Amino acid sequence: MGGLQKKKYERGSATNYITRNKARKKLQLSLPDFRRLCILKGIYPHEPKHKKKVNKGSTAARTFYLLKDIRFLLHEPIVGKFRDYKVFVRKLKRAYAKTEYSSVERLKDNKPTYKLDHIIKERYPSFIDALRDIDDALCMCFLFSTFARTGKCHVQTIQLCRRLTVEWMNFVIASRALRKVFISIKGIYYQAEVMGQLITWLVPYQFSHDHPTDVDYRVMATFTELYTTLLGFINFRLYHSLNLLYPPKLDSKTQAELKQEDEDDYAMNSESYLEKLSALSASLARVVSTAEEEEAQLDQFPVEGEDMEKMEAREKEQKQQEAQKKLFEGLKFFLNREVPRESLAFVIRCFGGEVSWDKSVCIGSTYEVTDETITHHIVDRPSIDKQYINRYYIQPQWVYDCVNAKILLPVEDYFLGVTLPPHLSPFVEEKDGDYVPPEKLKIMALQRGEKPAQEQEEEDEEDEEDEEEEDDDNEDDDNEDDDNEDDEEEESQEKNLKKMEQQRSQGKSLQVKVTPGKMKVENAARLEQEEKAEEKRLAIMMMKKKEKYLYDKIMFGKKRKIREANKLAAKRKAHDDAEKSKKKKARK
Repeated sequence: MGGLQKKKYERGSATNYITRNKARKKLQLSLPDFRRLCILKGIYPHEPKHKKKVNKGSTAARTFYLLKDIRFLLHEPIVGKFRDYKVFVRKLKRAYAKTEYSSVERLKDNKPTYKLDHIIKERYPSFIDALRDIDDALCMCFLFSTFARTGKCHVQTIQLCRRLTVEWMNFVIASRALRKVFISIKGIYYQAEVMGQLITWLVPYQFSHDHPTDVDYRVMATFTELYTTLLGFINFRLYHSLNLLYPPKLDSKTQAELKQEDEDDYAMNSESYLEKLSALSASLARVVSTAEEEEAQLDQFPVEGEDMEKMEAREKEQKQQEAQKKLFEGLKFFLNREVPRESLAFVIRCFGGEVSWDKSVCIGSTYEVTDETITHHIVDRPSIDKQYINRYYIQPQWVYDCVNAKILLPVEDYFLGVTLPPHLSPFVEEKDGDYVPPEKLKIMALQRGEKPAQEQEEEDEEDEEDEEEEDDDNEDDDNEDDDNEDDEEEESQEKNLKKMEQQRSQGKSLQVKVTPGKMKVENAARLEQEEKAEEKRLAIMMMKKKEKYLYDKIMFGKKRKIREANKLAAKRKAHDDAEKSKKKKARK
């Protein structure tokens, strides 16, 4: 029969994909520019289901993109800007080679630039979408803001990242949106709640960087270029939602307080303003200064499909959040030189506390160490020479643990030179059957307003030790009485045995008591449990093979979790026993 012969690889999945080289040639871009464009537009490679068909029978390793994505990139205005920049570089090289310095200056003044505003609007149609995707942007900007001014990345990028991150931290302080903090090996994790969205980011420690050689900083810089634009848009919108000026400005009152005679020694005029803003110790200026008024309490009604119990639980949670926001209100902190200033100032200010430090450490200190109203002095060294009676000297971990526990924890465990309790992660939520550390149980008891079980056990142990010591003292006195009692008991037993032997020899029957029988009472709860267990066993027997396999897997997982929890509990018990024995030896 006649007709057109079907050719291979001209329909189906083979026509839906395009290789990276073909896509690059179609767009007339170099590989670095193509990679940069894909990062900015959010275009990623795809792994075809039938790779051999798409690769036209070849098994060679190739990177594939969707053809519709590449066609979408053809109409991108930035592609034209990339080409203009390539022409600009070529002209600049030629002008330098011919030593035409006037042409060089003219070309630099007319350097082609582009904006990413339209890409941000395209990728994030609503503001909530942008907030949901801000985690990576914050992590990258905080990382770049800590970089040294080396040749790895542009100085302007580092400065921009620093400015945007400082603006973000000031917004979190003004809105009191911080919820959780965790100090890890990588850095410090923060979690804030902004417009109902939980945002988690990581801030690296302020150490000198040893730039790794296996990291492509050009790719990171491209991501940062996108993220700085996104973060700028978000900061602008968030500041206006709180009636704050953007770019942020310090309140005129606090600015006058921070004005120092010798502030020129710390920074230049151009830098001192950003330094004051990054000190995080001053409040921000508002668009319209409004007097603080008591908010009228609105009537609460249950949402659709919500009963009264859920509404009460929601109200209770809201009250707890409001109380947490005022956790450090009325407290004044002073930071010693060796503690991480920026992190502690950020956390303390987020919960309503006042904070200051020595003016030689950083610009922006609000009061001196001699201030008598200071309640907590944060120190990270074994001891301090000069101490004031009217304040607590504590280690920095107390601040972070209080935030995670949502209450002010007892300061006795955090005094100078004391071994600190474990710093528990607030991001771990234990389920039924999981191992819960004793420190977590102690915090939960404190949250309920109860006396922790751990303290009661320690008191009981101390009482037992005291009793043991008293017993050791009284043992010598009681030994003689015990010996006499033992002799009397032995004599009475011998007399009874002699009487029984005499009765047997005379043929007399021994006295035997007959007691009436008692009716056995069945335990109803136990019977019910046995019936349920039997029903469960029969139900398992009646399962299909597939269902039985799935049930066995679920039960195996549960048993494994229980075994792991028991193993951790046994390890902890062994550790606690070893610590107790060490303490006893130290006392002796």
